[in-house]
Amino acid sequence: MDKHYPSDSIFVTGVAKVSREDVINTLYGTFTLSLVIQRNTGLILHCSANMIMADTIAFLQDILIGKNLLKDMDRMVEELRSRFLALSQKAVIAALKDAQNHFLTVYPREM
Repeated sequence: MDKHYPSDSIFVTGVAKVSREDVINTLYGTFTLSLVIQRNTGLILHCSANMIMADTIAFLQDILIGKNLLKDMDRMVEELRSRFLALSQKAVIAALKDAQNHFLTVYPREM
């Protein structure tokens, strides 16, 4: 299925280290979270990650898609801490914050 994102959307990634026990570390070395963001609003339109199981990515998408990268960070982190109980939980949170930092570096604004 081809996705067609709005012309004001941008692609941003966040990267974080994962624990040695996590298979992501064995296969990729680091965890990468990819986000498609609506530039003017900060709304997360789509996300993906270099995780092993498709179900894990789908669950992460349910948590993040539709949230706002600029306004909902505390809410997303809280939900990840309470619902996403994988070894990569801390890496996902760190990568999400890294993606927010990359976004704000290019498109600075008051939050």
